[in-house]
Amino acid sequence: MEFNHYSVLLNETIEQLHIDPTGIYVDGTLGGAGHSIEIAKRLTTGKLIGIDQDEDAIKAATSRLSDYKDKVTIVKDNFINMPKVVKELGIDKVNGIVLDLGVSSYQLDEKERGFSYMSDNSLLDMRMDRDSNFSAEDIVNDYTYDEIVKVLRIYGEERFAPSIAKNICKEREKERITTTGKLNEIIDRSIPKKNKIKGGHPSKRTFQALRIEVNKELEVLEKGISSMIDMLEANGRICIITFHSLEDRIVKNIFRENENPCTCPKEFPVCVCGRVSKGEVVTRKPILPSDLEISENSRSRSAKLRCFRRCVDKK
Repeated sequence: MEFNHYSVLLNETIEQLHIDPTGIYVDGTLGGAGHSIEIAKRLTTGKLIGIDQDEDAIKAATSRLSDYKDKVTIVKDNFINMPKVVKELGIDKVNGIVLDLGVSSYQLDEKERGFSYMSDNSLLDMRMDRDSNFSAEDIVNDYTYDEIVKVLRIYGEERFAPSIAKNICKEREKERITTTGKLNEIIDRSIPKKNKIKGGHPSKRTFQALRIEVNKELEVLEKGISSMIDMLEANGRICIITFHSLEDRIVKNIFRENENPCTCPKEFPVCVCGRVSKGEVVTRKPILPSDLEISENSRSRSAKLRCFRRCVDKK
């Protein structure tokens, strides 16, 4: 299957980046290279660094960016290591960074990847990095009841987490749970019928939670944003596209903390903590996809774009 991914909020992201044709840009979630191609098109003497941990994405992006290979460097890694990757390339500062945190259409549609609850015969995998030895199967079969409840509640906001976890633990005593179909069956009978009428597929929240836990997505995001802001040149911008409230909340809060890091009590007349703003939040409210984009790609419905600009006079 070809690696396809509809680049969500593409024009809006490119506009927010304020691309300098001579600048250096990093796409930390290269995927199908949709955002990267549009950046590369606008560069003259500038450079683009593309990072992704998915080998299939790396192969597809390398092919699609072949016309711009003199401007592009592609690295297989997790975006949390972006400062290290860029430094090893002999670069100190960059002009812009893009993160598109969505799961690609390819990853969802490729049955063997196990990301989608729409296929019953897929193995429980969900690894973005297929070199990893930790998958969704390990969580479902090896985590304790309490650990499963915690994952489903925190990362899936699943109100029936105790019931789902209880039934998972019962079933795995009989035999190891290895397929998405088997997990779907367990989830389906764990949720009351009246609660399945609305809210989409009953497995949606559980699969989201497992995927986040497998790939440590929120942990990586939370640890990575501030260090990426530190990489930016004066007036450089970081644009982040999220797809659920947990991601968006992290981005919003960390952007705000970098804009206003002062910890002094409000009654203090002047700041004495010494913490200095790194820049400003450009998007006071997130940028949402247009009705046209949603009609062309329903998966973009939950997308939100937030942007932060580095200070001119602060390091």
